[in-house]
Amino acid sequence: MEINGATELYGIMGNPVAHSLSPAMHNAAFVALGLNKVYLPFAVQDVGQAMTGLRTLGVKGVSVTIPHKQTVMEYLDSIDPVAEKIGAVNTLVIANNAIHGANTDWLGANRALSEKISLKGASVLLLGAGGSARAIGFGLLEAGASLTIASRTPEKGQSLAKLLGCPWLPLAEADSAKADILINATSMGMGSQQNLLPIASQALTNFQVVMDIVYAPLLTRLLQAAEQAGCQTINGLAMLLYQGAAQFELWTGQQAPVEVMRQSLLTSLGAVQG
Repeated sequence: MEINGATELYGIMGNPVAHSLSPAMHNAAFVALGLNKVYLPFAVQDVGQAMTGLRTLGVKGVSVTIPHKQTVMEYLDSIDPVAEKIGAVNTLVIANNAIHGANTDWLGANRALSEKISLKGASVLLLGAGGSARAIGFGLLEAGASLTIASRTPEKGQSLAKLLGCPWLPLAEADSAKADILINATSMGMGSQQNLLPIASQALTNFQVVMDIVYAPLLTRLLQAAEQAGCQTINGLAMLLYQGAAQFELWTGQQAPVEVMRQSLLTSLGAVQG
């Protein structure tokens, strides 16, 4: 694709952001549909100045990642009602110098889960109480699922459970819980915690579907154990992919080329892990 005077600019703002797989995913989608658009990583420290810059430069759309998903809300002209409930924004749509905030994290999680199981009436044990757990929790309630939160930190877990109107368990007690779906939204399974399981492997027979939002490594210890327990599994790539597809559709009004985006993520992950 040739970059010229008519090329529209999109990007991702966060700090750090150089490791993000989103540029590969969105640029592959733009190329696949022949759109004169390009997507770049923006390392941002001062959110207020960055938002002024986005308006001034005529940037059309931006993904927002850690640590700016809450701070960015102060600078919006309008916000999607679900994003407002979640209290976090991961997508900016910019038109006529006005910035609209949305959240597609919950859409990504719901779409990934819906490929395996109907969410309406399903019971879910959600491990974790951070920003991702918050978005996923609200999304599950929107879809008509029932929810229990389990977390290591009582204060955060109880606070989120109160907000969502659902029960809370200490993570240590999750081994005795039963539900249709188990979701790991903790950091266990990635980086220095790669060999840790958030729940005992023998407890996995209590669930039909197990989803891990960790995508590096793609096959986490939790997912390996879940497969051995006979569960259907969903890796972290699915949520990343589908939240990105929802962003793409908000920005372009066109159906996202999901398979092209999936392949670009798999290629990028191979390069990252290789």
